[in-house]
Amino acid sequence: MTETEIKATIIAGLSQIAPEADFEELSPTENIREELDIDSFDFLNFLIGLNDKLGVDIPESDYEKLISMTDLISYLAKRID
Repeated sequence: MTETEIKATIIAGLSQIAPEADFEELSPTENIREELDIDSFDFLNFLIGLNDKLGVDIPESDYEKLISMTDLISYLAKRID
């Protein structure tokens, strides 16, 4: 899976919890939760959705590492089978 495909999957998941967001305006290094005003419950559901779509188990201990789009893409790219 390419980074472009991973990003599209991330945006699809985020669109479910922040449908009004303009992802073209979101900087790759911005804090996604802050910029999109996503609470911890919605973020958890988003990560569960990524697990379902990509088959990547994301342990709770790694949640704090997943701040920006760049972080998410890098993390997932390393773990996709």
